[in-house]
Amino acid sequence: VVERMRIDEIIAATPSATGEQMRVITRHCREAGVPFKVLPATWEVLEGRASLGLAREVDINDLLRRPRVQLDLDAIGEFLTARRVLVTGAAGSIGAEICSQVLRFKPARLVCLDHAENGLFFLERNLARLGIAADISYCLADVTEGAHLDAIFRRERPDVVFHAAAHKHVPMLEANPVEGARNNVLGTETVATLAGRHGAAAFVMISTDKAVNPTSVMGATKRIAERLVQCLPFDTRYTTVRFGNVLGSAGSVVPILKDQIAAGGPVTITHPDMRRYFMTIPEAVELVLQAAAMGDGNEIFVLDMGEPVKIVDLANDLIRLSGLEPGRDIDIVFTGVRPGEKLLEELYLDAEAHRPTSHPKILVARHVPLDEAAFRRALDDLKQAIAAHDAGAVRRIIPRLVPEFQGDRAAGNVVPFEPAAPRGA
Repeated sequence: VVERMRIDEIIAATPSATGEQMRVITRHCREAGVPFKVLPATWEVLEGRASLGLAREVDINDLLRRPRVQLDLDAIGEFLTARRVLVTGAAGSIGAEICSQVLRFKPARLVCLDHAENGLFFLERNLARLGIAADISYCLADVTEGAHLDAIFRRERPDVVFHAAAHKHVPMLEANPVEGARNNVLGTETVATLAGRHGAAAFVMISTDKAVNPTSVMGATKRIAERLVQCLPFDTRYTTVRFGNVLGSAGSVVPILKDQIAAGGPVTITHPDMRRYFMTIPEAVELVLQAAAMGDGNEIFVLDMGEPVKIVDLANDLIRLSGLEPGRDIDIVFTGVRPGEKLLEELYLDAEAHRPTSHPKILVARHVPLDEAAFRRALDDLKQAIAAHDAGAVRRIIPRLVPEFQGDRAAGNVVPFEPAAPRGA
């Protein structure tokens, strides 16, 4: 057809197509040897993220596209409308999207808190572009500075707190366990305690699949934070929402792979069998808001992430979307699993039975019994190790707080480093 009709460009006008359907379409277009574009997904148009008639290049989000999440907007509205909402880590990828989506439910006030000045500056600009009239405050603060946060809570009196602030890069926290524990554990304790002390109705903590049977300091500190918010003595409704990777977040795999492709390669992947769960940032945050609205308190909600994706497949897709061919134009090099990494993340602990909720994309995990007295003793010891900047002590104390911690598990997954051979050698 392309040859007979002398087609110059193909536009895939199927905005409701699934990710698998988009893969088939793009493969046929590529085999036909003509440029191709796609119309935005239906949800992008409905939410004002794109114009219906504006065709764009196909990106990785299209190839991983899932059916649009159906939300109980009335329940979310009841949870957020006319409420005072505070978001920590507001300048990060998840925090910024929470701020954006919360504004659509017309809160009485939105407080955006982050320690990154530049990030808050750009967040302010991006939220202004939404054109939503709202009372918004931008607070430059660190979640570990209790006195400053206490002043903010007294002044702002939040009804709902979304805690998205966290250090997240696994290798970086392996090298800096004290700061990882300070931010992810003590920061969570500070914000969660102040939420209860100042009478917030709800506290929602953003967690990660790396907290399940953790092999890293990052995952272990997030698991400690999950357990910590379950045993606070306040009337605030504490909820945790756990999910996997989100596409395109700052410092995540997709932007890194794109940069490597733009530089001509090689694309580096730690292991040929490395797999991760993925969803888009908007989808993850929609489900966070839905889970937060349905929580009764002390639940760990787990988002349905679909099937895990092999990182090498993701890299191949990105290379081909750039008009190149893996192995011919761009090399893929396997570098070996990094300290603390797992080949496949998990969404539940072995002891966590999970059950459905009223939403098909949200499950709730059953709590693992917690010896609060022993947990508190170990937490006090962790605080002393952090205050002494004792990295070794932090590592030794983590298994007391997270019995399922498997700090040496990743070591068996390492593959040899294979440097890229110079092209033409």
